[in-house]
Amino acid sequence: MKLFYGDIIGESVTIDAEEQQHIAKVLRMKEGDELYVTDGKGSVAKGNLYFEGKKALLNSIEIQHNTPEFPFRLHVAIAPTKNMDRIDFFVEKATEMGIAEISFLQTDKTERKHMNIEKIIKQSVAASKQSHRFHFPKINEMVKFSDFIKNIYPEKTFVAHCDSSFGRILLSELNSISELTILIGPEGDFSAKEIQQLSDIGVKAISLGSQRLRTETAGVFVSAWNYTKSLL
Repeated sequence: MKLFYGDIIGESVTIDAEEQQHIAKVLRMKEGDELYVTDGKGSVAKGNLYFEGKKALLNSIEIQHNTPEFPFRLHVAIAPTKNMDRIDFFVEKATEMGIAEISFLQTDKTERKHMNIEKIIKQSVAASKQSHRFHFPKINEMVKFSDFIKNIYPEKTFVAHCDSSFGRILLSELNSISELTILIGPEGDFSAKEIQQLSDIGVKAISLGSQRLRTETAGVFVSAWNYTKSLL
């Protein structure tokens, strides 16, 4: 399947302008080639390519709306690392494994204060196409930790931290929960104040095993765990 991004409104399909350039100048696809277009919101169109001048267009044969979403909705709220390559890696792999939403937290120990969210969105779109996803993950702007926790549901929210003075449950205890938010701290972990704030509002802590994981590794780990639940 050659999957591209675009707009699908009713029976109307428009291939994204950058995708058109990629089709014509990089892939050098020919008229009549079969391709698929998704809007990243659950719709996908199948058809054949044709050109009008420099525009690459789809002669739609079949459009399917409301395709099934991944059955286990995971939202990871993660503190970005100083090295953006590591966060890029997390976004790509988490997207491939069906993550529903990603938020970036500005915590007490977060070194990075600014992020190019548009670039990250493009990475998630590319990973979604590569893995044949018709529902792209939602990527949120960076938000202060204190603001983020004002809008969570404590019964569906869990935090992965390394402070052994707080009780932690095993990740396997969450297997039956279909909608989760998991918070992952920065290099150096959440501060004691932040961990206490989460505990005070009823957010439980989880253990990711006996090894101490890097921030992006923890993000990939919980994404893979969530992905495997659909295989059980």
